[in-house]
Amino acid sequence: MDFGARSDVGRVRENNEDSFGLAPELNLFVLSDGMGGLESGERASRLAVETAITHCRDSAANTSLPVFGGKIEGVSETSSRLASAVRLANQEIYQAAQELGGKGSMGATIVAAWCLADRICLAHVGDSRAYLLRKGQFDQLTEDHSFVAEQVRRGILTPEQASRSKMQNVLTRALGVEQHVDVDVTEELLVEDDICLLCSDGLFRELSEAQIAGVLGESTGAQESADRLVELANQAGGGDNITAIVLRHLPKQAGALSKLGRWFKGAEDPS
Repeated sequence: MDFGARSDVGRVRENNEDSFGLAPELNLFVLSDGMGGLESGERASRLAVETAITHCRDSAANTSLPVFGGKIEGVSETSSRLASAVRLANQEIYQAAQELGGKGSMGATIVAAWCLADRICLAHVGDSRAYLLRKGQFDQLTEDHSFVAEQVRRGILTPEQASRSKMQNVLTRALGVEQHVDVDVTEELLVEDDICLLCSDGLFRELSEAQIAGVLGESTGAQESADRLVELANQAGGGDNITAIVLRHLPKQAGALSKLGRWFKGAEDPS
């Protein structure tokens, strides 16, 4: 898995309430967009990322670790564990919010991807998104938990009307708002050269899906893609914090040859 990530404060905000975490030894990647303003939003997103990654690392070291909130029927053990991590993150933020003054004082979105050999497991709450680019086809893998997204799904608003709505930032589900949260999980089979993008709303509100797909399809590496997406979002206005994590599923043979090449480069000259 080739991966790259970048986060930027944007051109309007004074602080960055987005956080992301990478656990490449697990092929685990997490992104969160904090709510609550200034230090509260930053703390919420940081708690979300750190709690989720720590729980997944602990479960990898101890497979008998309890699944917080119970397993989910019909999905893999990995997806259930990822949902467990998100539920635990929700409780951590909820408790921190109570200490600050209660409901609404702190919250966050989250989108997490755990990549296996043949599939990607996703868990999310809120409106941070996951996309998949496959052979020129670009699809959103997650459904926003927001007021305008619900209106679009019910046929009340068109996507174009939703993109202009002043209610875009109103979420119907987020971490830390309630003691318990419903977590959406999705699994997608992976094929060679699939590219997955995790991003905060600061990216997709500034760039169209065609622009995003174009960058992902043209760039030669995941880090180059992440850097370019953030740069373009800033050029388009940078009205919010911007975070992108790009994951590219490399061909097995190419991955093996790449590792072999790195080994030879690092080996001592036998002469």
